[in-house]
Amino acid sequence: MRRLLTFAIILLVSASCWAQFNVSIPPARPLRQLPDTATVLVMGDVMMHRDQISNSSRADGSYDFSTYLEHIKDQVMASDLAVANMEFTLAGQPYSGYPCFSAPDGYEDYVASCGVDLFLTANNHILDKGKLGIERTLGRYSQMEEEGLVKHTGCSESAEDDLRRFPLIMAVKGIRIAFINFTYGTNLKIDSEFPKVHRTDKTEIGEAIDRAKAMGADFIIALPHWGTEYMLSHSASQEKLADWLVEQGCDAVIGAHPHVVQDTERVAALVDGRLKSVPVVYSLGNIVSNMSAPNTQVGMIAKLRIVTGEDGARRLLRPELVMTWCTRPGTLTDSYATIPVKEFLGKRDLWKDKSDYDNMVRSYERVKAATRIEDN
Repeated sequence: MRRLLTFAIILLVSASCWAQFNVSIPPARPLRQLPDTATVLVMGDVMMHRDQISNSSRADGSYDFSTYLEHIKDQVMASDLAVANMEFTLAGQPYSGYPCFSAPDGYEDYVASCGVDLFLTANNHILDKGKLGIERTLGRYSQMEEEGLVKHTGCSESAEDDLRRFPLIMAVKGIRIAFINFTYGTNLKIDSEFPKVHRTDKTEIGEAIDRAKAMGADFIIALPHWGTEYMLSHSASQEKLADWLVEQGCDAVIGAHPHVVQDTERVAALVDGRLKSVPVVYSLGNIVSNMSAPNTQVGMIAKLRIVTGEDGARRLLRPELVMTWCTRPGTLTDSYATIPVKEFLGKRDLWKDKSDYDNMVRSYERVKAATRIEDN
C-alpha cells in the first residue's frame, strides 16, 4: 500500500512540474504499425434439393434453415467480404429440387443473414425455370441490393445493368476488388438477350478484365463455373482457361460446379512485364446440399487475405483453405448442418448417427490425399 501511495505522489509532483514549464506530453505511439489485412471468403455451392425443402418446411408454411450454416457463420461474418455460389432459382411455387431448382422464398435472406455479401449467379441451373424464373431471381437479388443487404454478379437484367455487374467492383478497407463470374453453360436456354447469363466467352471476359483495370481495380478475382462433375482433379480445359485468365491479369481464380473439392495450384505468368504467381482453386465443392454420393459432402471455404504494408504496397497471401462436411438430417442434428471438419475431429460422441462421423473422417482423408490440400 505504501508503495502505491508513494508512486501516486511522484506522479502528481511530476505532472505539476511539467505544467509549470507548459510542456505537453505527446501521446504514446506504437514503435511499428502492423499491416492492415482484408479478408475475402469464398464458399462453394449453396443448394436446395427436394429433401431439403421437405425437411425445412414447417406447419405454418414457413421454412427453417437455421442449422444450415450455423457452425461456419462466425467465420463468414468475421471476413470483410463473403461470397457464395447460389445454385438455384427463386422462381416461386411450386418449390422444387433437382433437376429444375426453385428454392423457397426466404432462403436467400437466410444466406445473407449469415454474413454473405455477394451472390454468384452464373451457373448451369440459373435458367432451370426459364425466363420468368431468372427474372424473378435477379429481381429479388436486386431488391436486396437496393436494401443494402447483398450484391450479385454473373447475370444481368439489362445492358445498363450488365456494365455495372460485369465486372462487379467492391471496396474492402479501401481495396478495390473486381469479381468476374461466368459459367460453361446452362441446362436450359432462353431466346432473349436479357436477362443475360455470362458464359465462358473469352472476348467478353477479356473485355471485363480490361474494364476492371480501367476502373482502378487493385485485385481481380475470376469465379468460373466449370469442370467435370465428381472428379477430384481438374481437367485439361480448366487448366488451359486458368492459364489464360492469369495471363490476362487475374489475381486469383476460384471455381465451382463439380460438387466435389478439386486440387489447387499456383500459375505463373508474365503480366505487364512482371512475373505473377496466382492461386487457382479449381473447385470448392458443395457448402450445403442433400448430396451423399462419394466425396460430395466434403466442401471447402477459401479465404483470400490481402495485406497492405506500411509503404502502402498490397499483396495477396497464400489462401487459407478450410474443409467442411455437410451433415444430413438425423446424423448430427435433425436438419442439415455444415461443419468445419477439423474442429469436429475426435468428437464422435456428438453424432446421433456415428456412421456419419466415420464416413466424414474417411471422406476427409480421401479428398485430402487425392487433392493434396492442406486443411488450414
